[in-house]
Amino acid sequence: MPIDLNAYEERFDARLFDVEPVSKFAKQLSDSSSELPSQFDLKDGISCAEAEVLALFYNPDLRIARLEAGVALATRETAGLWEDPIFGFDGARVFSPNLILEYGFMFGLTIPISGRLEVEKDLASAAYEAELHTIADLEWRTRAKVRRQWSIWTAAQAQSELLAETLEELERIDVIADHLESSGELNRVQRRLFRIQVADMYVQVSAVDLELIESEIALLELIGLPTEALIFMTPGFPKLTPPRVNDVTARLIDSNTTLAIYFARYQTAEDSLRLEITKQFPDIVIGSGYGTQFNDQRVMFGLSVPLPILNANRAPIARAHAQREVARAKAETTFSELTQQLSAAEYSLNLKRQQRDRYAEEIIPLLAAQAQDIQRIASLGELDMFVLLETVNKTLQTKQQLIRLRVEELDAAITVVQILGPNHQFDHNTTDRHTVAPGDNP
Repeated sequence: MPIDLNAYEERFDARLFDVEPVSKFAKQLSDSSSELPSQFDLKDGISCAEAEVLALFYNPDLRIARLEAGVALATRETAGLWEDPIFGFDGARVFSPNLILEYGFMFGLTIPISGRLEVEKDLASAAYEAELHTIADLEWRTRAKVRRQWSIWTAAQAQSELLAETLEELERIDVIADHLESSGELNRVQRRLFRIQVADMYVQVSAVDLELIESEIALLELIGLPTEALIFMTPGFPKLTPPRVNDVTARLIDSNTTLAIYFARYQTAEDSLRLEITKQFPDIVIGSGYGTQFNDQRVMFGLSVPLPILNANRAPIARAHAQREVARAKAETTFSELTQQLSAAEYSLNLKRQQRDRYAEEIIPLLAAQAQDIQRIASLGELDMFVLLETVNKTLQTKQQLIRLRVEELDAAITVVQILGPNHQFDHNTTDRHTVAPGDNP
């Protein structure tokens, strides 16, 4: 099966038009999550929530992770099989006057009385369960990444519009400055300072346009869509409200996707230790055969049982025990790190929200009143260049800071939601759910 990149490119470009698989996928997701839309329609544009659905379906990292889970699934489905029987044949030609031909064949079979095969099945199921939890964690992180990148892209759009409005305002004032200069009310030094401001604004517009393009590319790569999807995407800051949780410890244990991975990995280490322990108990190897010797026909029997009195698989058992303690420590330290990260994110969220409210409710109205007064004075033929430039710059910086604070506030909220996990409780005591790994998406 050779790689056909041409065919893949055609399927990739057709993702915008073949929306039926994504619509069915969105319907399945909406049945288990009220946060995601149940209807998927490109006619009214792609929202952030719809972009999350697209990313869950098309994200390249998720596609690879799901295929890698298929490897663990194949291992689970073939684990715990009996060892193949062994057939042996021996022959000898005795050089004597009678030219005797002696031969014998044996058929051997291992009888697994140690219970090792069942433990192998449990181990393969635990390893597969860990892969499923890895996919769930990656899906949850992907949704958070889409929200972050969508807010960054929206902010870049807002920054571009803000600079365009500021530049338009400066150009209007520039006309007034020309009249004042020609009438001698504005000297050459003051006029040059204003032209520098206008030229600098053009540079800022170009820089923000570049940031906008970079954010668009990053967003498309994350979602897994071609460039043509930009015309369907509608900017807007995601609406996100972190849930109120009374018992943070219980919530993290039950719902955090990263902790679920470490619970599953600990179960894998536990089953690995069980497997090494069962290996010290021997399986029986029985054999039977038929042969001749000295022209006598005979039936042969064989039985072998290892005696675990010297080795007893002690070294693998010790390693498995140590690896289980490592898995335990990783789960515990991860829980501690998540608790600290959650506290920091909640503090940052409250702080950014307060800062944004202060800018929106106090500073922005003052700057708006200042701008109105300056324009009224300028219309009367008087213009203080330094006050004007300071007001324009301060207004621009304040609105830019307001946009940045909105992004930072959303980032903190997204972090809180990501750490708290979805509204779903993981069963850490069950390693075999008989779940089928997601297949290879288009």
